[in-house]
Amino acid sequence: MSHLTTNEAPLPANGAVAAPPDDIWGRLGFGVPGYAHPLIAPVEWAELARPGAPLHWVVLNVANGPGDRPDPHCLEAAGRLRNAGVRVLGHLDLSHGSRVFGDLICDAHHFLEWYQVDGFLLDRCPTERAELARVRRTTATLEAVLDGGHLVLGHGSHPYPGYAEAADQLVTFSGAWTDYRWSQVAEWTADYPPELFAHFVHGVPRTHLEEATRIARWQGAGTIFFTDRGGADDGKGQIGPFETLPGYWDEIVSQIGPGVSE
Repeated sequence: MSHLTTNEAPLPANGAVAAPPDDIWGRLGFGVPGYAHPLIAPVEWAELARPGAPLHWVVLNVANGPGDRPDPHCLEAAGRLRNAGVRVLGHLDLSHGSRVFGDLICDAHHFLEWYQVDGFLLDRCPTERAELARVRRTTATLEAVLDGGHLVLGHGSHPYPGYAEAADQLVTFSGAWTDYRWSQVAEWTADYPPELFAHFVHGVPRTHLEEATRIARWQGAGTIFFTDRGGADDGKGQIGPFETLPGYWDEIVSQIGPGVSE
């Protein structure tokens, strides 16, 4: 697994859409963890296809995975993004290492067959050294399934350093702003470029957007997603904080700068 640099970006597996321009990986940009179903969050999905946002990738999570059959609404949403030049990743849940390998690969094949995804976010990825070999087996198999593509390990915290060689990116923080603003970066991350690391932060007040961005840059993150939404369900039933559009989306897009579709 080779890491992205400003001069190297893997082509999508199916060749239906060009990869994001090389220089997008040299700038801070967004990785969208996965909005709610397009019927529930149509504005969010439509906004992602609008030119101008520096999007590194967007995660498609149909039903904690690809679902049992192709979903026409998700097909339309994913197709719109890919036509706009946005990389779409399928959501695979590793369940902290307890997921059956065969089931995981079956889900990956469905994502690729039904939605022509360009890679995967492996959510709830283990962080321990003892699980590294199993995760490397999984990522090597997914690389073969994709014939390349983009793989993100969704640890949510700093894993054992060996994971840095197992995928294109690692999510090394996923949590609340109250924790993020006092967080410390693992020393070993200094040996790798920002393109390797992603941070997801919820509950970021509008007045602290610039501070949050400075922390991300200081800690060496190349991909971020910040939202002002609150905790687990944000008072909106089962919709989590990362599943809706931040109230300050236009502001943070302007702050980060123009992106893929400018």
